[in-house]
Amino acid sequence: MKVTKAQAQANRAHIVDTASTLFRERGYDGVGVADLMAAAGFTHGGFYKHFGSKADLMAEAASCGLAKSADAAAGTDREGFVRYYLSREHRDAPGQGCTMAALCTDAARQPAAVKAAFAAGIEAQLAAASTPEGQADAATAEQARARRIALMAQTVGAMVLSRSCPDDSALADELLDVCRADVLARMSGASTP
Repeated sequence: MKVTKAQAQANRAHIVDTASTLFRERGYDGVGVADLMAAAGFTHGGFYKHFGSKADLMAEAASCGLAKSADAAAGTDREGFVRYYLSREHRDAPGQGCTMAALCTDAARQPAAVKAAFAAGIEAQLAAASTPEGQADAATAEQARARRIALMAQTVGAMVLSRSCPDDSALADELLDVCRADVLARMSGASTP
């Protein structure tokens, strides 16, 4: 039975979405093409009808995951977002959580296309958190961007460090608690993001 163009596009999107979740759960090297295709409900042989290589899929899955993370963040207030992001609930569900926290360290060792997907996703998140450009002069806008970068680095870094500790470790929770309190305190003291 011939697959329609629309069905082929839907199949590809399903594979990308499945890969995005599996890569966040297991890392790029923890998921083989055969396992990924089986999880998506397809045969291993069909992979190359959709993608030139696993690296091509990794870049597309990173873009998909980063876009989903941005969409999820857009629907919450900043304080609520920080409280969830730096929580044990988020920590314990990497497959459903932030792509940056789950895969940045893996992405650093991947081909340029994967790194480019991360750079674009990071820029998009920074832009989404910014104030309208007409409200601030260039120096103020530059300072606000620097604060957003610092907050992003602290929250993502706290999650990465917490996940590197044993699940029952008091340090895993302490890292989240201390950084959450610090970020919330700095956010409440800042007039711009």
